Amino acid sequence: MNLVCLDMEGVLTPEIWIEFAKETGIKELERTTRDEPDYDKLMKFRIDLLRERGLKLKDVVAVCNRVDVLPGARQFLDELRTFAQVIIVSDTYIEFAMPLMEKLGYPTLFCNELEVDDEGYICDYKQRCEHNKYDTVRGLQGIGIQTIAAGDSHNDVGMIQASKAGFFFRTTDAIKQEYPQYPALDTYEELLEAIKGALTK
Repeated sequence: MNLVCLDMEGVLTPEIWIEFAKETGIKELERTTRDEPDYDKLMKFRIDLLRERGLKLKDVVAVCNRVDVLPGARQFLDELRTFAQVIIVSDTYIEFAMPLMEKLGYPTLFCNELEVDDEGYICDYKQRCEHNKYDTVRGLQGIGIQTIAAGDSHNDVGMIQASKAGFFFRTTDAIKQEYPQYPALDTYEELLEAIKGALTK
């Protein structure tokens, strides 16, 4: 059996933290895993900055409710699911993601959870496993499932490398240069065709 593992932010939805940065004017929150490969360092920076600015979980969720998925993402996912089983594997948080999952037709999502203190501030985060995306595809392979993966950032490299086929989607020039062995695609039509090809091998 084959299963497609897709990143969420940058592939199907905008980067939530970038959208929040635009609404709040806090430019420092525009940093993502494209810029900072150390996820723990990035999240601690975000959590500290939100508290410093007096911003709580409800403020981020309010932005998530207003954000739409990327143009063509729902149609892409609907078509992909006619010929492949799909899981979205993301480093986002269920608290942020649910409004966007509704707009995508409630696909299966593996992601993380936030910890919130009594005042409503995000105080920590809980990852499902240590290496979220890599461990997910390795776990699936351990029960006899072959994976095909696509993502846009440094935190997608592990699941792409571990899969039988992997693709970067709308990634950076730096990542393209660092991993030239993986196709870098720019449209949903290209990604659909690449996945179809990988499924036949």
